[in-house]
Amino acid sequence: MKKIIMFYGAECPHCRVMHPIVDKLIAEGIDIEKLEVWHNDSNANKMRESSEVIMAAGGGDLAVPTFFDFAGNRAICGEMSYEDLKQWINQE
Repeated sequence: MKKIIMFYGAECPHCRVMHPIVDKLIAEGIDIEKLEVWHNDSNANKMRESSEVIMAAGGGDLAVPTFFDFAGNRAICGEMSYEDLKQWINQE
């Protein structure tokens, strides 16, 4: 089973919109770990370790919310619908 990381900022309004969507996906059995990066240096460093892939997906920036698939070495950034995020997660 693939594991997805959600990098988010505590005060980010777009991240706040995504939390209930992510919680629904977690309740459905999808393995998503939430890592806050604005106030947690360790989590921010984890995000930076994948900065090349994340920046390509985020238009050249390290943006939040970012969803990162370590197994597939791919990322998607920004606020989106439940359906769009689930479809992205289920892609190979």
